[in-house]
Formats: sequence, C-alpha cells, structure tokens
Amino acid sequence: MTSTTPHDAAPRDVYTHGHHESVLRSHTWRTVENSAAYLVAHLREGLDVLDLGSGPGTITIDLARRVRPGHVIGVDASADIVAQANGLAASSAVDNVEFRVGDAYALEFEDDSFDVVHAHQVMQHLLHPVDALRELRRVLRPGGVLAVRDVDYGGVLTAPASDALTRWLELYHAVHAWNGGEADAGRHLKAWVREAGFTDVTATGSVWVFASDAEREWWGESWALRATESAFAVHAIESGNSNTGELQRISAGWLAWVSDPDGWMLMPHGEVIARA
Repeated sequence: MTSTTPHDAAPRDVYTHGHHESVLRSHTWRTVENSAAYLVAHLREGLDVLDLGSGPGTITIDLARRVRPGHVIGVDASADIVAQANGLAASSAVDNVEFRVGDAYALEFEDDSFDVVHAHQVMQHLLHPVDALRELRRVLRPGGVLAVRDVDYGGVLTAPASDALTRWLELYHAVHAWNGGEADAGRHLKAWVREAGFTDVTATGSVWVFASDAEREWWGESWALRATESAFAVHAIESGNSNTGELQRISAGWLAWVSDPDGWMLMPHGEVIARA
C-alpha cells in the first residue's frame, strides 16, 4: 500500500509512538547532554523547573541533579509513565524531583511558578502547539527561560538508499498528521514561540546521528519493533495508510540497515530558547 493521504482524520491530540517497550527503550537513552545541551548554559543551582512531556523521566532527573536544591516537576499525560518516572526518581535517590499527570493546555500551576520550562519532543504531537506554549508562558516567571526542542522528520537523511526506509518516512508523516501532529515541527518552533507571545527568542539546531554498529543496532532494532508492534503500527493501519504486510517489510528494512556497516542516519532538531 503506497497511499500517504490520511482519511477520516479527526482533530485530536494523539501520541503517535505510544508507550511500547521499544519506544521507552529509546526514550530512556535521553539525557540533558544528548537532548537538551542548548539549555545547559541557562541552568544553575536553585532554579525551579517544569519539564512538560517528561516521559520516563531521564531528562527530568538529569535537570534535577543540575539545579538542586531547586525543585523540578515533570508532567506527562500518561499515568502509567508518570508512575514509572517516579519509581526511577526514587531508585536514583534524587529527592528534588517529582512527576505528575497533567494537561499541556491547562496546567495545574499558578502563574509565574517556574524559572525554566522545558519541553522535548512535545510540540510535534499537539494539535494546538501555540496554545500549549501560551500556557507555558503563563507559568513562567518574568525573565524565566522557555526551552523547546523538536525533531524535523522532513530533514531526516539515511544512507544507503532504502525503499523500505523511504516508505517509512512517508508513512510516518501520514500517521503523524492523522494523529493531529506536525512531523516537521523543528522548523516551526521559532514561529510558534513568537506567536505565543515571546519576543526574546533565540533559535538554533542540532542533530542526532546514528552511525556506529552500536548506534544502528540500538536505534534500528527499536524501530524494527515499533514498525509492527507499537501504537505507530496500530495508527498506520487504522488510518488506512498501511497494512500488516507493508509494516513487516518496513521492519525488515530497518534490520537490513542495522546490519549494513555503511548504515548512517541523521535526524535534525529545531531548538528555541525564549524569555518571558
């Protein structure tokens, strides 16, 4: 099946990846160093931080270590993932962090509650990212720092050429759009932040590169499973954009890429630092 046009898509916020083990395997790799380095210069001891879309909590806990005794709160829409993150915090003996279930459009916090608000790979999944950014601005203290980072799938580069991975990228865009998101969010962050009312805005970018044998194995095997077993696979079929046979071929394409010593992938990210 080759159609990439979503049908019967409804306005909604749906997390395209879901929380399959293969997804969490990649998310727990994330740290401040590899996913929020652009924010490091703005961190210091004693800051209060909100991490929106905190997922399994590895970035959030890393932020907490860097700003202690400041308090860090991670917010995620999934109660199961929040429970997992709180467990990780307890086992890590980090006592200045907590995780809560919350809504990006209606946070439970008072105005001017945080010195830093951070969101990594969140805006791409929202039907109304500017509204969420306005809500982040509300809870940010005057002079505080907003930090947002999102991938731009439109700039993903892969070698060697692969029909399966080319189709995966087309399909990913289609499924992401059907779920109400923007797969190329990285390029839009600056405009969205400005529309949300921020005027002191600095936009940068960085990349993830998967090239070594270990990197290809970790990333490619994760996506080989995600292509057939995660929420992405369910949504690809439900949206009418794919079928089981095609998803199996995409999964096999990922494994072929993993085994190819010439395999290489680059994923670009847009980043924005803005002040309230």
